[in-house]
Amino acid sequence: MAELKRRKVYRVAVAYAVGGWLLIQIATQTFPLFDVPNWATRLVVLVLVLGFPIALIIVWAFELTPEGFKRTDEIADGSVPRETGYKFRIIFGLLAALAVGLLLFQLYRLTAPTADPPVLPSASSADPAVIPEKSIAVLPFDNFSEDDRGFWFGDAVQEEVLIDLAKIADLKVISRTSVMHYRTQVKRNLREIAKDLGVTHVVEGSVTRVGERVRVSAQLIDAATDRHVWAERYERDSKDVFALQSEIAKKIADQLHATITASERRAIDKTRTNDLTAYDLYCRAEALWDNASDPMHGGERLFEAARLLEQAVVRDPKFLLPWCLLAKTHGAIYAQHDHTAPRLEAATAAVEKALQLEPRAGEAHLALACYHYYCFRDYDAARRELALARPLLPNDAELLQYSGLIDRREGRWVEATQSLEQALGLDPRNLFLIQQLALTYMPQRRYGDEARLWDRLLTITPGDPLTRISRALVELHARADIRPYQSTRAALLVVGATNIADLDSPNYALCERSPDGLSRALTNYPAEGISSDGVLWPRAYWEGAIALTRNDPAAARSAFTAARADVARTLKEQPDFPAAISLLGIIDAGLGRRDGAIQQGRRACQLLPISNDALAGAALALNLAQIYVWTGEMNLAITQLEELARIPSDLSYGVLKLHPYWDSLRGDARFDAIVASLAPKS
Repeated sequence: MAELKRRKVYRVAVAYAVGGWLLIQIATQTFPLFDVPNWATRLVVLVLVLGFPIALIIVWAFELTPEGFKRTDEIADGSVPRETGYKFRIIFGLLAALAVGLLLFQLYRLTAPTADPPVLPSASSADPAVIPEKSIAVLPFDNFSEDDRGFWFGDAVQEEVLIDLAKIADLKVISRTSVMHYRTQVKRNLREIAKDLGVTHVVEGSVTRVGERVRVSAQLIDAATDRHVWAERYERDSKDVFALQSEIAKKIADQLHATITASERRAIDKTRTNDLTAYDLYCRAEALWDNASDPMHGGERLFEAARLLEQAVVRDPKFLLPWCLLAKTHGAIYAQHDHTAPRLEAATAAVEKALQLEPRAGEAHLALACYHYYCFRDYDAARRELALARPLLPNDAELLQYSGLIDRREGRWVEATQSLEQALGLDPRNLFLIQQLALTYMPQRRYGDEARLWDRLLTITPGDPLTRISRALVELHARADIRPYQSTRAALLVVGATNIADLDSPNYALCERSPDGLSRALTNYPAEGISSDGVLWPRAYWEGAIALTRNDPAAARSAFTAARADVARTLKEQPDFPAAISLLGIIDAGLGRRDGAIQQGRRACQLLPISNDALAGAALALNLAQIYVWTGEMNLAITQLEELARIPSDLSYGVLKLHPYWDSLRGDARFDAIVASLAPKS
């Protein structure tokens, strides 16, 4: 022990431990700021651990003297000057002080109260006091080009700048869908636009393309004062114009004093494509994707978007963005319009190519999340991919949108509502988002909130027929008041609205119980049917349902038989398709095939229970209640309705009061109690 003390092994061991701990703390605290990979931190720890015995061996064998290092065996006891010991004590004291200071700082961080993560304000209630100073909207660039190609080219330049700014977590950047509403060459009221979008700054610009030369101007404006914070003009060959986007984005970020991490800078500097035609095709497809929420025309827009994207990836197979959008488009078509193996294969090929091109790209992970969501209802896998994409896409409203949609499917209604509301903070004029949030309030029977959102949507698209009908239907569901629906539908039919089938649904015509109304709804309904959850409901089904209410069993049998043949063809190709199985069960109930109908209705619910999909599962459970009624199983029907009344579902007071499907249950005390439980409270 005396020898260890003489050779200062204890001192060095303690000093090494303190210094090593300090180095580890510095590495773990500072490396992330510079995007140093995690393996570097682990390497520091490994080197320090391996160096500890080496340091002890060296101090055992050597002594530090004024003449330098000498072997300890060659030095007599007490021959080393005291100054050397003092120096050692000073160094040790400094290390100890640093260690104590860092330890106290860590303890403070652990015990100090932490603030809740910020929630982005929605544009409808954006208070200037809570709008982040580093918030921005990149408005559509004006096009002064000589030909039509410049129209989409201007969009491409604007979108590139927007995408790059959106990579910066220190900024709040409004999504493309919302800013495209301001595509106009008329002078804009920037203060009103900023207020609507919930930002403090806007970017305006213009693009002029003459032959192969391009002039781009951009300016950053403080919307409150209309002051030009920064402006610049550029002229480039068209092949080099995309190199501008990173320069413009970084200059704007600098003006806003935004912090850009090393990984964000690398993402901004990356050139996505140099093929202008490929980008044109991508922009056109993206515009169709943004407007695919219309149930009447959404399908054709998705199909057209897929066609354009296929052309884009042929022109530039290494262009990531169209591959990602193609995967999402094929997935949405598979879920909503073409539930077939070839469509699933197309979605799979697109997402695999995206991941092959850039396996760490946030856009690729988002595309894979959508693929799991649309094609397999694998919400756990989708959520994992969203978690990987989130730090790479800090301003992506679509990411929050899908988080909300997944939460809704999983029955996490509070979280779903919060995610969709936050998504609206980044994309406040996105029609699909507003629709989805409204349709999230509806199953929760939050009819006042639902009505507010339809009213908000009407301020963005005044007079939109489907929005007007949706707003009128709130009164039907909440208060069993069908008059707003009737008057709105009548007004829209007079002016010749194009999507008549969505405005004059046989389902709500049944609630009217008017012979003329039922005949009119059938006439307006397309013969091939309308898709719901990926399965077509043929017109023959509604002919059968209406015939039953008219007490015409022969007509009902004829219609249901025709409808059954249509649905059976779908099930021949997809025997485990829950929505189609459930529809077949309803049709068989109408045909009097009691056992088969109940078996099919229950099997559909087993394949897709509410626990796996709170939205589609509840719809299948409501179908099963209808099957029970049509097969005479009234007690089972009431039990089913009692369960649905206790959870968020499409079961509403108005539907139970007005729809003839439930006429057989009227007068039953249990059914009346269900209706009363859903009645408006005021």
